[in-house]
Amino acid sequence: MSKKGNLMSFRPDIKVLDATLRDGGLVNDFYFEDDFVKALYKANMDSGVDYMEFGYRADKDMFEEDKFGKWKFATDEDIRSIVGDNDTSLKISIMADVGRCNYKRDIAPRSESPVDLVRVACYIHQIPAAIAMIEDAHAKGYETTCNIMAVTNVQQYDLVSALEMLTETPVDGVYIVDSYGSLFPEQVRDLTDKYCSILEPCGKYVGIHAHNNQQLAFANTIDSCAHGASLLDGTYASMGRGAGNCSMELLMSFLKNPKYNLFPVLKFIEKHMVPFMESPDVLWGYDIPYLITGHLNQHPRTAIAATNAHRTDYTNFYKELIDRD
Repeated sequence: MSKKGNLMSFRPDIKVLDATLRDGGLVNDFYFEDDFVKALYKANMDSGVDYMEFGYRADKDMFEEDKFGKWKFATDEDIRSIVGDNDTSLKISIMADVGRCNYKRDIAPRSESPVDLVRVACYIHQIPAAIAMIEDAHAKGYETTCNIMAVTNVQQYDLVSALEMLTETPVDGVYIVDSYGSLFPEQVRDLTDKYCSILEPCGKYVGIHAHNNQQLAFANTIDSCAHGASLLDGTYASMGRGAGNCSMELLMSFLKNPKYNLFPVLKFIEKHMVPFMESPDVLWGYDIPYLITGHLNQHPRTAIAATNAHRTDYTNFYKELIDRD
């Protein structure tokens, strides 16, 4: 498929989602002060961001509340304490993981909630369960996406089958999720073409959520965008699990739509993200252990442990991982 647009144009269908609280919450167990969250909400409004994800809607029967900050559970009440009635153009999102969310009990009808978009995250073998969650959220009045995680571990036949199954559902969009930060731009282009060719004829859009293990999150995001992806995830100062995500400041500096404004993003980072980045207890961002797990297409949990332990014996770490195969 040909590229859509060029570096001097913009597509009005492109939207930006801020995942700082949700993916960034994986770095600090979701302990964000209310003042931080309110300032982030304002920065998103001022910069023209289209969606702000407030965290996971995790099952409190499965996860102990006293071990996490409240955005692990992102209740409607806690979201409302920040946004009120959210009488703005900024839409509110939550993520619901298959198997980790009691969606029938914990996701109320849209008419009773400040949330606009429910993003259902699943692995490829969980597609039938994800579809049940999508249908439930749609029936309750929400926008929905399906975020198929760890796509680099998915067989092509299974991926095509899953996408075709999703065309028969009310899901609004489907995400390419590079969970391990293993993809290169050429692979992302091919995946975007595949997703778009199957989903667009059914009126569904494609999203991209990239991780920065090989310092390609931004490159992969804009390449996917150029080939048709229209919902782009970013986080302020790239805050996210492990190596982090596509940085919001890079996205805002790239997108040509005049509705987007870089200055409020920079202002928020200067005032609120720099203290996080200077804290020895909150670590994220590119480091060699993340390169290694990304290169090997492995979950970053081992790299997270190595980085938290300040390991610099990179050759030993590399040998430990390849000896497991």
